[in-house]
Amino acid sequence: FWIVGMINTVNWLDGLDGLAAGVGAILCLVLAVHMHRVGQPSVALLPMALLGAAVGFLPYNFHPARVFMGSNGAFFLGYALGCLGIIAGARVATVLLVMGIPIVDVAWQIVDRVRRRQSPVRGDRGHLHFRLLDWGLPQRTIVLAYWAFCGLFGLLALTLSSRLYKLVALLALGGLVALALAFLSRERRVAGERERGKIGSP
Repeated sequence: FWIVGMINTVNWLDGLDGLAAGVGAILCLVLAVHMHRVGQPSVALLPMALLGAAVGFLPYNFHPARVFMGSNGAFFLGYALGCLGIIAGARVATVLLVMGIPIVDVAWQIVDRVRRRQSPVRGDRGHLHFRLLDWGLPQRTIVLAYWAFCGLFGLLALTLSSRLYKLVALLALGGLVALALAFLSRERRVAGERERGKIGSP
C-alpha cells in the first residue's frame, strides 16, 4: 500500500515543470542526511545517487521545460522514494513530513472525486498546484513555494526528535493544506456560479 501510494502521489504531483523532480530531490537529500545520522552511511549512497539524477534533470525540466519526466519517470521516482523511506529507519515519518503537501492533496482529491461520484483515479485540474495556477499564480512561483515548504518540513523532520512533535507537525501541515484546498474549492465554485449567472442573464 505504501509503495503504491508513493507511486501515485509522485505521478499526480508531476503536473508542473520541475515540481516532482524538485520535491523528490529534497526528499532524497533529507533521507541521505537522516541515514548518515542514524549510522547508515553506506545506505545513504542510494538517496544521494537518486538526488544526483534529479538535480541533473532539473535544469532541463524547470519551467519552461525542455525535457519531461512522463508517467514512467514519475512511477520510478515514486517507487524509489517509497523504498528509500522504508529502509531509512525512520518509520516513514520523514517521508510523510517532506511529502505532506502532495499526500494530503492526493487524499483530498480521492475523497472529493468519490463524493462527486467520479472515478478516484480520473485526472482533472483539482490538484492544489493546478488550482493555484488557475488562481493566477505563476508556475515558477508555485513550484518554488512547494520546494520551500517541503524543505522546511524536511528540516523539521531532521531536527525534531520526539515522535509527538513530528505528529503535531504532520497534523499542522495537513490542516493547512486542507484549509488551502477548501478555500480554493470555494473560490472555484463561486467563480463557476458567477460565470453561469452571466451566461443565463439577458
